[in-house]
Amino acid sequence: MLEELIIRSLADTLPPETADAVFLFGQTEDNQRSVFATAKKLLEQGQAKKVMFLNSEPKSGYPGFESWQQELTKIGIKPEQIEAVPSPETEILHTRIEACAMAKHAIAQAYKTVIVVASPFQQPRAFMAAVTAAFAHYPSLRLHSQAGEPLPWCQEANHSQGKVEDTRAGLIAGEIERIHKYNQKGDLAYAEEVLEYLHRRDRNQI
Repeated sequence: MLEELIIRSLADTLPPETADAVFLFGQTEDNQRSVFATAKKLLEQGQAKKVMFLNSEPKSGYPGFESWQQELTKIGIKPEQIEAVPSPETEILHTRIEACAMAKHAIAQAYKTVIVVASPFQQPRAFMAAVTAAFAHYPSLRLHSQAGEPLPWCQEANHSQGKVEDTRAGLIAGEIERIHKYNQKGDLAYAEEVLEYLHRRDRNQI
C-alpha cells in the first residue's frame, strides 16, 4: 500500500479547476529552489491562484516567510500572489505543525482545493501529513500532490529541521522511517487511509 501511495503522491493529477492555492512545506535553503520552481510553474500555467507558506521567522532550518517572499518575487511571482499562513507559537517547526496550520488556514479562507508541494524525497510524507491534517480540521478539503522540481540527487543537503545532512538520495530512507514511526505514534494517517481519500477525491465524493 505504501508503495502505491508513494507513486501516486509523486505523479498525482492536478485538479480540473484552478486550485485556490499552492501550499509549500518549509524547506532548508539547500532545497527551497525545488518548491519555488513548482510553485512558479503552477501559477504561470493557471493551475493555482496563489502560493502560501508559513508566516514564521527563521526556524528549524526554514529561512522564514520574509526570506521566501523576497526569493519568490525575484523569480517573478507577484507580491499579491503570495499569502502568509498563520504560524502557531512554537519553538520548532515540523511537517505536522505546518500541515495543521495549512488546513486551519484553508478552512478560514473557505478554500476548497489546495495543491501541496515539498521536495521530492519528502513529498510522500508531506502529502500524508496534509491529508492527516485535513481529516482532523477540514475533511472536505480537496488536496492534490505535486512534488518540487528535482535537484541533484547525489548532492549533499541539509534537511529535517536543518539537523540531518546527507545526499538527497540518502535522505529517502529517513523519510520512509519517519512514515512508519509516525504511523505507529498515531501522528500520521496510514497509507490505506490516504489512498481511500484519493479514491474518494477522484470520484468526486469529497
